[in-house]
Amino acid sequence: MVPKSTTKARNTIPADNIEKESLSEKNYIAALARGLSVIRAFANQRDRLTLAELSKIVELPRATVRRCLITLSTLGYVETNGKYFRLSPLVLTLSQAYFSSSSLPRIAQRHIEQVSDTVSESCSVSVLMGDEVFYIARSSRKRKASLHRDVGVNLPAYCTSMGRIMLANLTPQQLNVYFARVSLKKLNHKTIADEDTLRSVLDQVRKDDYCIIEGELEIDLRAIAVPLRDMAGNVVAAINVSTDINRLTRKQLVTEVLPVMRQAASKIRHSLVSLSA
Repeated sequence: MVPKSTTKARNTIPADNIEKESLSEKNYIAALARGLSVIRAFANQRDRLTLAELSKIVELPRATVRRCLITLSTLGYVETNGKYFRLSPLVLTLSQAYFSSSSLPRIAQRHIEQVSDTVSESCSVSVLMGDEVFYIARSSRKRKASLHRDVGVNLPAYCTSMGRIMLANLTPQQLNVYFARVSLKKLNHKTIADEDTLRSVLDQVRKDDYCIIEGELEIDLRAIAVPLRDMAGNVVAAINVSTDINRLTRKQLVTEVLPVMRQAASKIRHSLVSLSA
């Protein structure tokens, strides 16, 4: 039986869905999409899976998944004993390729460490990909009793502070497309899962240029996020600070933490501009 996971849908993308959305692309390689889907299928599962379990997760025939696994095994990305399959450490080179070629995580890291040291709370940077935010940088200070949020973790955008920052800065057309495809689900009694209400919240986030989330993702979590802009003023990422809901009040986040975060965002933007000049 495939282990249950509340984040499976966010970490795996059925390759047949990808293919349907890209039929007009002559250069689209369906086999590559399926192979990547199989790699993502291991996220938030136990350390090894059977062919049947992987086939169920990616929603593809066993024969198709078997060919993907044979290819990935030949290339060294998957290890197997004949029945069970698991990812090999070679998969880490895929993420390393991103981090070694992207300047944003490297530049942001020292600044979010400074924010974390100043406010004594964890600090992160994420980008919007599809309907989720992906963590690309994380301070070394970690919040106790928190969801596991290391670099690479993805979370739904609609109920996270960084996600709402990114959504609030989409164009009206992009936001309409987002709401047309996303499924808003209540994770607890505080989660905003009504489109009209969420649109109003995003309007306020856009005006304030910051966002505070209280208990919508984790019941004991209070978080604040600000946008990260590039040299053209476009929002390319978001920074957040998260805290236990009993440790810092909403007022303290605005008066004490927000200025520190905005200063860090300004420094990161300046560094990005200098690097691209």
